[in-house]
Amino acid sequence: MNSFVEQLVNDNGPAASDRGCEGAGQASGLHFELAAGGNPGAFAQHFIDVKSERDSLIKVAHGTTTLAFKFKEGVMVATDSRATMGQVISSQSVKKVIEINPYLLGTMAGGAADCSFWERVLGMECRLYELRNKKRISVAAASKLLCNLVYRYKGMGLSMGTMVAGWDEKGPGLYYVDNDGERLCNELFAVGSGSTFAYGVLDSHYRFDMGVEEARDLARRAIYHATHRDAFSGGVVRMYWVNENGWVAYPLEDVGQLYYQYHPEIQLTNAVETPLNANA
Repeated sequence: MNSFVEQLVNDNGPAASDRGCEGAGQASGLHFELAAGGNPGAFAQHFIDVKSERDSLIKVAHGTTTLAFKFKEGVMVATDSRATMGQVISSQSVKKVIEINPYLLGTMAGGAADCSFWERVLGMECRLYELRNKKRISVAAASKLLCNLVYRYKGMGLSMGTMVAGWDEKGPGLYYVDNDGERLCNELFAVGSGSTFAYGVLDSHYRFDMGVEEARDLARRAIYHATHRDAFSGGVVRMYWVNENGWVAYPLEDVGQLYYQYHPEIQLTNAVETPLNANA
């Protein structure tokens, strides 16, 4: 690497004759073109729109459905697998669950690159914590690490809505962390463009004292209904169960096949038989 740099700055190096620009033989001629603007934060706030609230030069396109909830046997995590670029479906097989360690999972919602990169950085930090302290990191500490990492870049255009789920000495843990450094702890979360549809199912049927199979069916059903109503969600249902022995990955289930299982249960109103009440 050092020899390569020396070639770039050396008058007689092979790269000097190829640059073909004035001052190529001088060390000061080696430079990189940078974006105009000395304040990246101000640039991002002015030109990048993450939450689709205004017209901006750069609009971050995102859409997904991820959910997780705690129950008596651990934490159930479920996601869809569709990735979109605006109105275009770019992939139907995205893995939106990142396996941080055998007892800790992270989900991806928002910008795929941001979520993937920072949760992998979190995985590295969690491993370093284990090496330094000779024990696994807690779910709360892992979520706080991720919160502190992204808070330094608040307002700079990150797009993240992640959940950190796992099992530690205190039992099951579930936290939500977003790109503004907000960190919340709760029994249940749904994140993404299809989260409102998922919440409708979860709020109707969620109980803490559910068994594993009942929790699995609830997570599957919530993801299916979200993919059925949200154009930016689809593909397959990916589910994980986190328990005291670590996480367990379930086989993928195509939402197209789940349509025939769950759709007959949806009762549609017949507008001819039950007309709207004009006085209502």
